Amino acid sequence: MLPTTSTEQGFSIEEATVRDLQLAFQRNQLSSKELVEFYLERIQTLNTDLKAVLEVNPDAVAQANIADQERKDKPHGSFSALHGIPILLKDNIATKDKLNTTAGSYALLGSVVPRDAGVVTRLRKAGAIILGKATLSEWSNFRSNNAPSGWCARGGQGKNPYSKGDPCGSSSGSAISVAANMVTVSLGTETNGSILCPSGYNSVVGIKPTVGLTSRAGVIPISPRQDTVGPICRTVSDAACVLETVVGIDTNDEATIEASKYVPEGGYSQFLREDGLSGKRLGVVRSYYNFGNGTFMHKTFQLHLETLRQRGALLVDNLKIDNIVEINMDQSEDIALEIEFKLALNAYLNDLVASPVRSLADVIEYNKNHSEQENLDEYDQDLMLESEKTNGFGETLNQALLNLKKLSQDGFEKLMIANKLDAVVIPFSRFSKILAIGGYPGIIVPAGYEEGVPFGICFGGLKGSEPKLIEIAYSFEQSTKIRKPPPIHK
Repeated sequence: MLPTTSTEQGFSIEEATVRDLQLAFQRNQLSSKELVEFYLERIQTLNTDLKAVLEVNPDAVAQANIADQERKDKPHGSFSALHGIPILLKDNIATKDKLNTTAGSYALLGSVVPRDAGVVTRLRKAGAIILGKATLSEWSNFRSNNAPSGWCARGGQGKNPYSKGDPCGSSSGSAISVAANMVTVSLGTETNGSILCPSGYNSVVGIKPTVGLTSRAGVIPISPRQDTVGPICRTVSDAACVLETVVGIDTNDEATIEASKYVPEGGYSQFLREDGLSGKRLGVVRSYYNFGNGTFMHKTFQLHLETLRQRGALLVDNLKIDNIVEINMDQSEDIALEIEFKLALNAYLNDLVASPVRSLADVIEYNKNHSEQENLDEYDQDLMLESEKTNGFGETLNQALLNLKKLSQDGFEKLMIANKLDAVVIPFSRFSKILAIGGYPGIIVPAGYEEGVPFGICFGGLKGSEPKLIEIAYSFEQSTKIRKPPPIHK
């Protein structure tokens, strides 16, 4: 039986935003302890089916008690927006506590991390409660081409709470849990599509930040050039709140120093403007709208484009990315990721205080020796095997990186600059490769349901354009209010 969603004081927890919860704390309608206990009970009830949560933090209730006491001691104190708010972390984000960090694999079970991930340090400083670890596509979908999205050996197959089907990945559990009200907010990671796709599939908001805006230190990597950590939440306002909490310089991740120039003074919540679409130039690349006239999707996205116009945006329509065929055919991303994964993973494993595995070769061997546990016969480990064959920095990688840079400059950057665009607007997460290879940001918000299955609309921009993207996404969200919770009856 699902826990009641209202407190004795009549406050409804389900679908509550961070702001709603903070007001409830102030009015003594809710405590952090009650909030944590609500989510723990809901996880216990729903997780056997949805498989969104890998572990819950045994110290979560104690952390909630501390937050409640802090507010009691300083009734007029100034607290962070995330103070006393539970958050789930994708299981590739390290926590130096009683939780494991395993990327969903048994190979890392019992490994000891040297410190909290950079983003976790910021969350703890803000007073957020680490509720637990979310499931994911194992190794962030870089073990095998044959494993389904949302599957990992430790957690099983995650399910979309709307369709009970594909949740998309690799940040599947982060999206499922937020969608199903098993937590307030969550963090995911993206190398290519891993925040945007599951957010769209599960009717939630996901922000893929500019690479380097958020620290990747202490995150089990694929590629330092493409990896980024971002929020998955039910609303744009919650996503902005989480983003402003976790951005900033971390000396353990050099990319954050360069990207810090993009962090706006005063945070991201200041860009939650209902008139955020007014005067924005939005590009419509029609090759991504190939639904066929008269189809449900065609009609829906035509309506959305009209909404953007009505809210004051100028649509620059019928645009083309000159080198789109080249981008789609080019193998440079795959070549680069295979080389980078081995280098980055070996460095991560080497930095662990204790671990059953110390290299990619060890992980491959572990999977062979535990083939039943890791479902090796069915899903294999072809990506890992290909990566292990690579031999590090050299001409192959250099050429791949040059290609990717040229594809980005001649494609997306040229489109944005030539047309003076603030953002492009694209159905679903179809633009994820272009955003991935250039390190650009994107935000996806709920756009509708086809026979009950959710889909999203994505806004992408040049590096550091998060303020504009948040203005655009928030204005669209407020004018459409499409999200509805999944039909969970248990």
